[in-house]
Amino acid sequence: MRKSLQSYRKVSVESEISVASPHRIIQMMFEGALQRLAQSRYAIEHNDIQNKGIYIGKAIGLVTGLNNSLNMDAGGDIANNLSDLYDFMLRKISEANVNNDVQAIDDVCEIIRTIKEGWDAIPQEQHHIASHTEAV
Repeated sequence: MRKSLQSYRKVSVESEISVASPHRIIQMMFEGALQRLAQSRYAIEHNDIQNKGIYIGKAIGLVTGLNNSLNMDAGGDIANNLSDLYDFMLRKISEANVNNDVQAIDDVCEIIRTIKEGWDAIPQEQHHIASHTEAV
């Protein structure tokens, strides 16, 4: 049953990505990073080393993807500042992994939530011009 549910979720996410706007894809990346970090935190708290590594790896991949989606040429200072924040978050996630530090996970989650709230606040009519890769 659990395997079937995981397969359904994977297909569901893949289907949503295939029709999602660039704006929605970035939202999904923020959501995914927060989910993987929560799972990492849970694994650390329960001394589940195997899953900690899996979820931290996925969180690192999502934050790296967000960083790589920045348009450094068009984004100016905003893109540079976001890139610096993403680099900081990647260091904190790595520290959390090495030191089993749930506070570092919490710190990164707080930063991601703040950026995501700003991203989510972009009005629908501006989504086509406010994609992460064009406006930032």
